[in-house]
Amino acid sequence: MAKLLRLSILILLLAWPAAAQDKKQVDLALAMAIDISGSIDPDEAHLQREGYVQAFRDPVVVKAILGGNNGRIAVAYYEWSDAWVQRILIDWTLLDSEQSIAAFANRLAAAPISIARRTSISGAIRYAIPLFGRSPYEAERKVLDISGDGSNNDGALVTDMRHEALKERIVINGLPIMNDRPNPFGFPSEEDLDKYYLACVTGGPHSFVEVARNFDDFPRAVRKKLLQEVADIGPRYDFDIGGLGDLRDGTQLAQNNNSGSSRRAVRSDDDYTKFVRPEYELGCDIGERRSREFWQRRFGVTPD
Repeated sequence: MAKLLRLSILILLLAWPAAAQDKKQVDLALAMAIDISGSIDPDEAHLQREGYVQAFRDPVVVKAILGGNNGRIAVAYYEWSDAWVQRILIDWTLLDSEQSIAAFANRLAAAPISIARRTSISGAIRYAIPLFGRSPYEAERKVLDISGDGSNNDGALVTDMRHEALKERIVINGLPIMNDRPNPFGFPSEEDLDKYYLACVTGGPHSFVEVARNFDDFPRAVRKKLLQEVADIGPRYDFDIGGLGDLRDGTQLAQNNNSGSSRRAVRSDDDYTKFVRPEYELGCDIGERRSREFWQRRFGVTPD
């Protein structure tokens, strides 16, 4: 019996490396998380979707995807709103040829567009952690790409879930949309959303924020952001802690990693949780507080 047990263990040990090698190597595993909360109307939702479709049909983006060490990346696309409302539109898909990239863009263009209610960036991040865990590909880098037009106002604190994602070595980049259109529920627009995304949402080495000036600017922002994510190229410069400059001109913001250079090589033992910006001056729970204050002032109640 003991001999049989030892033989079984030996077989498992010999088989494990072969099973691990079955995972195809990719340059990047990129999960795209798209905001469909109630502050986004159908026209804006369409502009978001079309921005991603156009980007993956762009010849320069296609060339970048196929130009890495492995010549392929894996992508997943899901939509999010309330804390427990996330919907996967396209699960992990290998992009390793012009044909596979075009097929992905066509699938995305054909998928229905929906709108939900609350804004839970923390829920979107929580959903991404097991999503990356079950990816059938072995990625050199794992990147979560979050776009949205509001701060977190539902579910866990966004910084708590960011911490959990960074522990899994998932880099989080942000694409805040500076939405000055009237909110269907009467919520005021958030003029500081770009700064909020930088301080409270993004994290990890080489992480950055690409600012969309409005929904019409979204396709430009998505294209630029995807190119840099695929090539692992950070912004041209970093903003120091003292000044963020004009964030609404399409510029990008990089995390300050407190190491003197945001472009140093990422080591296998790096603690990704250290690659975050110092705390946001308004507090990373500003979305929750603004939401409570709005409902209390307008209706005399607070949301459940």
